[in-house]
Amino acid sequence: MFQPLTGIRIVDLTQVLAGPYATYQMGLMGAEVIKVELPGRGDWTREGMGDQAGMGTGYLTQNANKRSVTIDLKQPRGIALLRRFIEKSDVFVENYRPGAAARLGLSFEDVRAINPKILYCSISAYGQDGPIGHRPAYDHVVQGMCGIMQTTGTPETAPNKVGAPYIDYATGLNAAFAIVSALHEVRRTEKAIRIDVAMLDTSMLLMSSLMTNHLTTGWEAKPSGNEAWSQSPSSSAFETTDGTLMIAANNDRQFERLCTAIGREDILTDPRWAETDARRTNALALREELANTIKHDSADAWEIILDRAGVPGARVRTLTEVLAEDQLKARQITAPVSVAGYDAPAQVPTLGFKVDGKVIAPTTSPPELGSDTDAVLQEFGCSEDEIATLRKDGII
Repeated sequence: MFQPLTGIRIVDLTQVLAGPYATYQMGLMGAEVIKVELPGRGDWTREGMGDQAGMGTGYLTQNANKRSVTIDLKQPRGIALLRRFIEKSDVFVENYRPGAAARLGLSFEDVRAINPKILYCSISAYGQDGPIGHRPAYDHVVQGMCGIMQTTGTPETAPNKVGAPYIDYATGLNAAFAIVSALHEVRRTEKAIRIDVAMLDTSMLLMSSLMTNHLTTGWEAKPSGNEAWSQSPSSSAFETTDGTLMIAANNDRQFERLCTAIGREDILTDPRWAETDARRTNALALREELANTIKHDSADAWEIILDRAGVPGARVRTLTEVLAEDQLKARQITAPVSVAGYDAPAQVPTLGFKVDGKVIAPTTSPPELGSDTDAVLQEFGCSEDEIATLRKDGII
């Protein structure tokens, strides 16, 4: 298997989505991830949809291939235990509000003093500096902050939130990329590194072309409904007999293929649409001509026709429909894991890319709260008697 992070140990103090998804990516690639949770409660996502004794689906999504250890970090003895982990680990990841880790005695300087070669990653809403760096947030709050909501929907319906917590997961990917990259720098320099990953930064980078357009030309992003960002009149959403069809015919070749595929070669010889600039000038009339033709057949039929013609196009699907597609089955974007309390395996994300034609899937199930506490503490030198005392005193 593709396990490039084998031998890397990560102390994971993150919860909810972004942080756990970052460490999940590295767990899939072979890293040993020690997830530190609060005794009796654990990661907030353990509760909620599908909750089965603290194994909610929000938790299952990004916590396989990890070990769960419960430690009360508000107690000095709990911090002392964590120091043992830090001393023998490669990566430390936290997603507290800026300043909270320092109040626990776990600032970058504190952790670096324990392990001079540690890679320290902080994940937060707005970053570790700046005038609002101290603020907390969740995905939908950052969506409001970053401007994406004002571009989503139509002029009549905007602002609209994107339906999935995509900023959370993109931030997790961003953090995982940063950590894996920085590991090479730590090995090269043998010095500790601090990485600062912010949800707001990530959300802006997801809109890179919009930022560049605005800052360079003064262009203002406006809600455009289902229109393509290319603004090409032949790239849009078209209604069919049974649903909506998305088409992208941006360049001349694609436009010619589209008109031929739908049996409207006459459009190509009409002076109103013969050239790119003319098509933009007469966009509404062109859109109407295309729409009047496309509406007489089904989205599935058009999808096949466009595929044969080499024109990008797809029927708008529901989540249920796309998950049933043979393409996703071939890509194996999810994999089954057994979960205590569930009658059937849960489907969780795989690594997201194939390696030598193979998918990298979880090899261990998401851990129950504290299920690895004793084993991990013993590996770090705690005796059975010490563990029993720590549990009696509420430290673990």
